[in-house]
Amino acid sequence: MDALKQGADALFILLGGIMVLAMHAGFAFLELGTVRKKNQVNALVKILVDFSVSTVVYFMVGYGVAYGTHFFVGAEQLAAKNGYELVKFFFLLTFAAAIPAIISGGIAERAKFWPQLLATACVVGFVYPFFEGIAWNQHFGVQAWIKALTGDEFHDFAGSVVVHAVGGWIALPAVLLLGARYNRYRKDGAMSAHPPSNIPFLALGAWILIVGWFGFNVMSAQTLDKMSGLVAVNSLMAMVGGTLAALVLGKNDPGFVHNGPLAGLVAVCAGSDLMHPMGALVVGAMAGALFVGMFTLTQNKWKIDDVLGVWPLHGLCGTWGGIAAGIFGSSALGGLGGVNVTAQLIGTALAVVWAVVGGVVVYGTIKAVFGLKLSPEEEYDGADLTVHKISATPDREVSW
Repeated sequence: MDALKQGADALFILLGGIMVLAMHAGFAFLELGTVRKKNQVNALVKILVDFSVSTVVYFMVGYGVAYGTHFFVGAEQLAAKNGYELVKFFFLLTFAAAIPAIISGGIAERAKFWPQLLATACVVGFVYPFFEGIAWNQHFGVQAWIKALTGDEFHDFAGSVVVHAVGGWIALPAVLLLGARYNRYRKDGAMSAHPPSNIPFLALGAWILIVGWFGFNVMSAQTLDKMSGLVAVNSLMAMVGGTLAALVLGKNDPGFVHNGPLAGLVAVCAGSDLMHPMGALVVGAMAGALFVGMFTLTQNKWKIDDVLGVWPLHGLCGTWGGIAAGIFGSSALGGLGGVNVTAQLIGTALAVVWAVVGGVVVYGTIKAVFGLKLSPEEEYDGADLTVHKISATPDREVSW
C-alpha cells in the first residue's frame, strides 16, 4: 500500500508539473498576440529560454534556498519513493519559472535579451525562493511570528502572493527602470497606440493558461490524498467571475475579456482551498474589475508602459488574492476558516516589500552595468530582426 501511495503521489504531482509547464506556452502566446508583429519571435524565444535558465538555476541554487535540500547525491537516492522529491522539484520549478514569464510581458518590445536572462537567473536563484521558503517552508520563523501575533499563519495555498504578487511587484521596478517604448508617450501629451497584433493568438494563450491553471491550483495539494474538488470548483468560479467583470467594465474589449479570467485565477489561488464557491465568484469578479481599472489607469494616466499589464494582473490581483483569502476563507462568509485578515495583510505586505526591493536591486544593478533597453533604432526595427535576425513570417517578405 505504501508503494502504491508513493507511485500515485508521484504521478499526481508529475501531472500537475506537466500542466503548469504547458502554461508557459500560454504565457508565450499571450505575449505573442499582444506585442506588435515585429516582436513576436522574441516573445516566443524569451519564454522558452527563460524557462531553461530557470530550470538550471532553480535545480542548482533556488530549490536549496527555498527548501534547504539539494540533488547532489547518487541517482539511487534520487529515485527513492518513485522519485517523488524529483517530480516535486519539477512541479515547484514550473512555479518559479512563472516569475520571469510574468516579467517578460511587462518589459516586452524594448528589453535587451541577454541582460534579461541574467535577471532571470538572479530572480529564480534567490529573490523568489527566499520568500518561497518563508511562506511555504517555515524559514526564519516568520510564519510562527505571524501566528503568535494574529492567531493564524499566513495562508497561500497555490501562490496568489508567493508567485503572482511577487512576480508582478518585481516587474514594476523593471518596467519603470526600463522606461516606456520610444514614442509611446509624446511630449505633447499624446500617446501612440500599439494595439495587439494577433487576437486569436492572444486568446489561445489565455485559454492555455486557463486550462493549465487547474493543475496549478488543484495539484498544489502535492499528494493525492489531499486533493480537493473544492479547489477546482473555486478556480472555475473565480475564472468566470473575472471574465464577466472584465467583459462589462472593459466594454467588450477582447484584450480585457481574455485577461479577465486570468485575473480571477490569480486572485483565487491563495484561498481556493478555503472559500465557498460563491465567495470565489466574488473574488474573481473583483479581480477582473481591478485589472480593467488599473490597467487603464497605469497606461493612460500614470503613463507606465507595462505592455501586458502584468503589474495590475499579477501584482495587484495577486495582492488582492492574498487579502481575499483572509476575508472569504473565514467561516463567517462560508469558508472553512483557520485564516484571518491580519495575518494575510502581514504576509502579503512582506511579499510586496521583498519583491519591490529585489526588483530594484536586480534590475537597477543590471541597468547600471549592462543596460536594459534596446536603442531607438533597434526598437524601431523590432526585437525579432535586432536580436534573432528573422521575422515571424519571413516568407511573406521575400521579394523576387
